[in-house]
Amino acid sequence: MKSMKPLLVVLAGLFILVLMIPALLVSPFVSQSNGSLGEELKQKEQQEKPQVPKSSVTVSVYRTAAKKVENVALEDYVFGVVASEMPADFEEEALKAQALAARTVIVKSLTAGKGISTPTGQKANVTDTVIHQVYRNKEELKKLWGSDYSWRSEKVLAAVSGTSGQILTYENKPITASFFSTSNGYTENSEDYWPNAIPYLRSVKSTWDEASPKYYSQQIFSVADFQRKLGVSLKSANSVGKVIERTSSNRVAKVEIGGKTLTGRDVRDKLQLKSTDFTWTLKGGNVVIQTKGYGHGVGMSQYGANFMAQDGKSYKDIVGYYYNGTTLAAADPFLTKLTAQQ
Repeated sequence: MKSMKPLLVVLAGLFILVLMIPALLVSPFVSQSNGSLGEELKQKEQQEKPQVPKSSVTVSVYRTAAKKVENVALEDYVFGVVASEMPADFEEEALKAQALAARTVIVKSLTAGKGISTPTGQKANVTDTVIHQVYRNKEELKKLWGSDYSWRSEKVLAAVSGTSGQILTYENKPITASFFSTSNGYTENSEDYWPNAIPYLRSVKSTWDEASPKYYSQQIFSVADFQRKLGVSLKSANSVGKVIERTSSNRVAKVEIGGKTLTGRDVRDKLQLKSTDFTWTLKGGNVVIQTKGYGHGVGMSQYGANFMAQDGKSYKDIVGYYYNGTTLAAADPFLTKLTAQQ
């Protein structure tokens, strides 16, 4: 029996070796195969993610905080505007409508050839503020969005790439694609806020905006502050003044305060109100002002666009509704001219 033990040990060793050899032979190939497959999958995933379309046209943006001019590729600029002007958790079709509006605004500005003079003396096409369009670059958005940057940027990228090469035109010219946050139930005719009547910026119903979190707002001013800001003197301790004219969208056109007539826009600008649809009351030495809507009201309502998208409307439906009579056109003819100039 003792003589059998060494033989059994040898046989057991051989058996284990036979089992291991195939695994040893296959293992390097499996590892190499998995590595190649992993790399292929990674490349495929990167290809499937939306990418900012390439553009040879650049936009010079005056960065207000940094006090310097930043040159940005056109589509990167559109990405930065959409990301800054509309919440990334809005519906994709609403984000596409915003991308189309943002691209149209900058193409119109560039083709007009009117730059701006900056406080530093540098030349730029636009600022990064609401004077033109709010813009943030990717590094700023990463800080702003933090851990949400990945999904938010992918949604915005999808909207920008999904409308690549498109702008809105009227009579073969880029339109004034104005937009704002929330209407009071109607958008505003352009001439009721700005000097000129623009045929595609007509008042339309946007009643779903009542569901916007920015629909109602209230601001309180001391009587002294109210008078100082507006340059008026209240004649009565019981009333502020009266509305003497409203626009077709029920916003304030003109008011009379202490014998002085002001436009609704004057009041909004000087008091920094959310809207020109306002009412006011005197309470305990304060003027309490309530507003409906948020923004100038001309063009596309952003919350309205989102509600339309939730109802299944496409971005083409949205822009066609708010910019009635406009045409979805290729940006290339306008960009080619700009490329030649740059």
